[in-house]
Amino acid sequence: MTQYSTGLIPHMTINDNNAKVAIDFYKKAFGAEEVGRHDAEDGKRLMHAHLKVNDHDLFLMDAFPEHGSPNTSPAGIMLALRVDDPDKWWERATKAGATVLAPLDDQFWGDRWGLLSDPYGHHWSISAPAKK
Repeated sequence: MTQYSTGLIPHMTINDNNAKVAIDFYKKAFGAEEVGRHDAEDGKRLMHAHLKVNDHDLFLMDAFPEHGSPNTSPAGIMLALRVDDPDKWWERATKAGATVLAPLDDQFWGDRWGLLSDPYGHHWSISAPAKK
């Protein structure tokens, strides 16, 4: 049986039956490790996937409108990656195809911070305390 961390685990819906492709993107962009996956009975969609990103759990799945999980654009949520080296994480993510929404830079609140969008519309911030 898979062991999950306690606490809050983000669970993303990936539109247009792209969850399997999204896993590959998250591996390239954020160094995700795949813990497990379960295909849906239709053989086309992914019912559940468990990834580890920066040592934290992340779940994702394809949309299942027939079960109350419709294709909708992600909105109102940002996944915040607090990392050891934001420049390294930023470079890897942008090379993998993440879109820059706000450039990585030293911010007035004391962090080196930037905002990206993945190809599926989910927003990811990357940050660490700024080096002074």
